[in-house]
Amino acid sequence: MRFLHTSDWHLGQTLHHFERSHEHQRFLDWLLDTIVAEQAEGLLIAGDVFDTANPSAASQRQFYRFLQQAKTCAPHLNIVIIAGNHDSPGRLEAPAPLLEELDIAVVGNVRRLADGEIDLERLVLPLKNRAGAIAAWCLAIPFLRPGDVPRVETQGDAYMEGMALLYRQALELALRRREPGQAIVALGHCHMTGGEISADSERRIVIGGAEALPASAFAPAIAYAALGHLHLAQRVGQQEHVRYCGSPLPMSFAEIGYAHQILRVDLDGEAVRGIDALRVPRTVELLRIPPQPAPVDDVLAALHALDLPAPSDANTLPYLEVRVRLDAPEPGLRSRVEAALEGKPVRLARIETTTARADTTTPAAVSLDDLERLRPDDIFKQLYHNRFGSDAPTDQLAAFAELLLDPADKTA
Repeated sequence: MRFLHTSDWHLGQTLHHFERSHEHQRFLDWLLDTIVAEQAEGLLIAGDVFDTANPSAASQRQFYRFLQQAKTCAPHLNIVIIAGNHDSPGRLEAPAPLLEELDIAVVGNVRRLADGEIDLERLVLPLKNRAGAIAAWCLAIPFLRPGDVPRVETQGDAYMEGMALLYRQALELALRRREPGQAIVALGHCHMTGGEISADSERRIVIGGAEALPASAFAPAIAYAALGHLHLAQRVGQQEHVRYCGSPLPMSFAEIGYAHQILRVDLDGEAVRGIDALRVPRTVELLRIPPQPAPVDDVLAALHALDLPAPSDANTLPYLEVRVRLDAPEPGLRSRVEAALEGKPVRLARIETTTARADTTTPAAVSLDDLERLRPDDIFKQLYHNRFGSDAPTDQLAAFAELLLDPADKTA
């Protein structure tokens, strides 16, 4: 059996206020073509389908249109979707009765039976091959919140141990159900120990003191673990069969160098025969000028020298992050950057400013009594010194003092 592993689409996401539906649609169109070209029998979507718990109507139409088109292109295709930490479990599950008619499984949350026990039956799903025979069993475990996990008596972290227990319980049910020659695949949305995060675009999901699940949460009986949450494609604990596929689009400029991809997984009986990365074409380029922060004059010179061909489609104009190192405040920085970019085929998404501090020592702690005695201008002076490593100039202090004036005083 062959399936595709993808996650973290973040439909509806904006990049510094630029709307990205065109990029998402190009990815979905590519994915449809890939399903057909690769003769995939399964599509596992490991959470964070949407960027927010309350996605726009347009984003939802985009998603459900894709599902309908996927089943039209490949009627035999098994599609299993779990919720991520960005998704609303209830919203994702709401159309489940209709999706079940298309043989699409959606698991948004963990349900409990009348006796309070977790309903494991809906978390263990069959995956059928092109001939309609069960080739594998999928443990479909969505992003787990503290109320979702089994209750455990422990001296350690009850949340983390509860997550590991739920995976074990689902695995035990799958082992009872499977017949010889059928593989077991885990589908989860979580942070694994040792996973490399994207600094600017991943929401931390630390709950109850648990930073991450250990790779040992996936027992040897699991042929492949298809994970979502981390945007960088990576193996977990150097194990080939425990993988994050990563996001298909760069979610921030921190991901500019990522090899965005989905994974093609081939099963042979109860084992994995092969795992291959399929690179996702990048519809819109992300540019950082300069590659490292530089003084204002150097940055402006680089922007003036920027020479790019104009694309035929305005939707594919590159996003630009300008990186400036400041030694002092530069109130007119944005207007100077925009002037340098006038007429150039880019979209200015962000101006990143950093400072070279002269004093990098950690400031001494301030007591509550000291805080009570501090005046607003004292705080301003301290913040200025912490950032720029020098005393605030007189004109800056005067401007700050004017901001503090009562409106009545300004007109007096």
